[in-house]
Amino acid sequence: MIEDYNLIADAKSGVSGAGRKAEVGILFAEAGDNFKAYGVAGHRHLPEIRQGLSIVAQREVGLTFVPHLTPMIRGIHATLYARIKTNADLQTLFEKRYAAEPFVDVMPAGSHPETRSVRGSNRCRIAVHRPQDGDTVVVLSAIDNLVKVQPVRLCRI
Repeated sequence: MIEDYNLIADAKSGVSGAGRKAEVGILFAEAGDNFKAYGVAGHRHLPEIRQGLSIVAQREVGLTFVPHLTPMIRGIHATLYARIKTNADLQTLFEKRYAAEPFVDVMPAGSHPETRSVRGSNRCRIAVHRPQDGDTVVVLSAIDNLVKVQPVRLCRI
């Protein structure tokens, strides 16, 4: 249903998601009142993300992944973009796909997940949008990266 050769993942992470190395730039005191991208040339998780997407697509996919450091301690908010090939009710598709996943919450249409709403839980909140009824789907997700997340089966969309 989507063109999988030009996927975009724009992820915002609290300082705990930027690694455990003792670097000045990822200290919370330095991250406060700041916002910056990192790992743009190639993030350490990019290969495993591409691998998972390729398994679902059953072929290589194109992915641009840009993480950002935000002035919060925990949480990851990802905004994912894909071009739609087939017209469908994406909200219903996501609701049906994740209905049996106890830790995935597909939010009502028009919603926006927040990192504070998943703090201390292993839930993933997802919202599906199609801005201006155009040919792009925007999927928003929020997790607490400091809580072990139960595996979610990937699916083809």
